[in-house]
Amino acid sequence: MEKSKLRSFLVRVATSLVLIPVVIACVIFGYPTLFLLALLGAALLSWEWANMMPNSRPTFYALTYFFAAVSAIMLKPWLVPAFVIAVALTVAFCKSKGEAHRKFLLLGIPYIAIGIGSIVALYTMYGPYIVLWFMFLVWGVDIGGYLVGSTVKGPKLAPKISPNKTWSGLLGGVLLAVAVSYGVMLIFKVSSDVTKYYLVMAAILAVIAQIGDLIESFIKRRLNIKDSSNLIPGHGGIFDRIDGLIFAAPFAYLMLVNLAKFVK
Repeated sequence: MEKSKLRSFLVRVATSLVLIPVVIACVIFGYPTLFLLALLGAALLSWEWANMMPNSRPTFYALTYFFAAVSAIMLKPWLVPAFVIAVALTVAFCKSKGEAHRKFLLLGIPYIAIGIGSIVALYTMYGPYIVLWFMFLVWGVDIGGYLVGSTVKGPKLAPKISPNKTWSGLLGGVLLAVAVSYGVMLIFKVSSDVTKYYLVMAAILAVIAQIGDLIESFIKRRLNIKDSSNLIPGHGGIFDRIDGLIFAAPFAYLMLVNLAKFVK
């Protein structure tokens, strides 16, 4: 491995070893640390999204994204943040007339607000260990996809969007996500009847998380940028690291809400 690549890899690993325990601790401690982490993540994502594409009002867009995200994190019932998000979209739509990337600027409002809000909703309804289960399986998708994809290689998954992603990587990511989910079920001694539903959910969410990653790749390719920012040493930006997480979070919430209909 070249010295530059080795150095980049070591920085990436060191950053992960610092950030991952912090995130896990915030989730386990719950209120208020998880909510503070969610607000910090929303603020950084809002800044990134507003600045990674050329526009005439980056401060306005960043504040609009953050305002919508705060409503999704802090306000209940869901009709209230839904109304706030609708208002934010309406205002941003009116203000963004003439922007070259108008659709992407508007997309940032529901993407950030619903994504971050869904993770907090998972914690509020189901507790910290469901959130960790969800995070672990999404991390499993990334790790499995990288390890298998870089080793086996093979046909490209979406060559025009993300040339490095392969079908073998997708399969490896799904399998590791399911394996991680199964391990969590064993640790918490979940019954076999319930476990099988969680494994199915893990496989579906793994694919959805990969779709979220491809959407981010598509956006960056259209904007001709490599990373969403340089906030995280060795990783790029916040969006680069949690794109699949926030995209899959609403689906995870909906699946868990409806799980009782299938578990007898």
